[in-house]
Amino acid sequence: MTQPLDIAIAGCGPCGLATALLLYRDGHRVTLFERFDTPRPIGSGLMIQPTGRAVLRELGLEEALIAGGARIERLFGLNDRGRKVLDVRYDALDAGAFGIGIHRASLFDLLHRAVANEKIAIEGARTIAGRDGGALLFADGSRAGPFDLIVDALGSRSTLAPQTGRELAYGALWASLDWTEGFDAHALEQRYRAASRMVGVLPIGGNHAAFFWSLRADRLDAWRVAGLDVWKDEVRALWPATAPLLDQVADPDQLTFARYAHRTLRRPVEPGLIHLGDAWHSTSPQLGQGVNMALLDAWALAFALRERESLADALALAASLRREHVGLYQLMSRLFTPVYQSDSTMLPLLRDVVVAPLAKTWPAPKVMAAMVAGIVGSPLRRLGLA
Repeated sequence: MTQPLDIAIAGCGPCGLATALLLYRDGHRVTLFERFDTPRPIGSGLMIQPTGRAVLRELGLEEALIAGGARIERLFGLNDRGRKVLDVRYDALDAGAFGIGIHRASLFDLLHRAVANEKIAIEGARTIAGRDGGALLFADGSRAGPFDLIVDALGSRSTLAPQTGRELAYGALWASLDWTEGFDAHALEQRYRAASRMVGVLPIGGNHAAFFWSLRADRLDAWRVAGLDVWKDEVRALWPATAPLLDQVADPDQLTFARYAHRTLRRPVEPGLIHLGDAWHSTSPQLGQGVNMALLDAWALAFALRERESLADALALAASLRREHVGLYQLMSRLFTPVYQSDSTMLPLLRDVVVAPLAKTWPAPKVMAAMVAGIVGSPLRRLGLA
């Protein structure tokens, strides 16, 4: 597209910030809108897979990403009887493959600094209530626009998208803690009791770890009432090595509860509007794809706008480039999530007794590594990133 567009991007998370950078550098006029006075991240640790790294590489940010995070070479998990039930190694793909564990705040700072350096406009304290054609409507009754294009990067509870999908029964408590000895500095480690209990430790760089505990959303109040000591005893019983991490948790407010949902919009594109990231598709974090899928969406939009002269054609192309990969990972997430987060007794039994041994047999190690890396369906090739 040779004609610059006036573009509004709703949301200053990684998806919105990356989209702003890509479109601004392509010559478009971009304004970001954020509900907080000053944009800030929400959450703890996350994984940047080879797919997300490819987009950040194009943005010139991969080296800073690697410096600010922790190199992850393996995902490893044991059940409560000490049986190995998860062992995914990136080097099953090739010797140079790896993921990056990073604090969400570090990723946000990386992208936000790049946006600030480009002097891309950000309007804070702008809670978006909806839109009127090409104009954004705000909760205080004001409006902005019209814009040629509105990019919805508001996440799974976007006010610009119809509500669809379903909330998942299980979420997780997250905390960012100081790193302690006794864990693999290059692995996401987990321990399980059936599928109803899971504790994990993810290195996130800067001598810190993301710590998480699986919990049903409807048991959150009971967890608070029971108190930290009861919970710590349960975690230590499942994984004694977590004791030094648990000692750092003195207040329930140190833990943030994350809720998850499975949702996919049937129509991610409307006239003058495109939904990206969790605003289009959200799922549980079992496959570690969330922010990576959002970064690929951002790249697909920029790529399509370069390839097509008509805005409508460009939006259709962007959605087409991503639809197959999105659908594939949504399906895999629906299949795998109950194996690790559910009240089922049969699924974790099959996981531990049948699937875990089979996972060691060729070609399973490479297939599982490809799933975790986000490359099933060859998304990078379709987007010219391979």
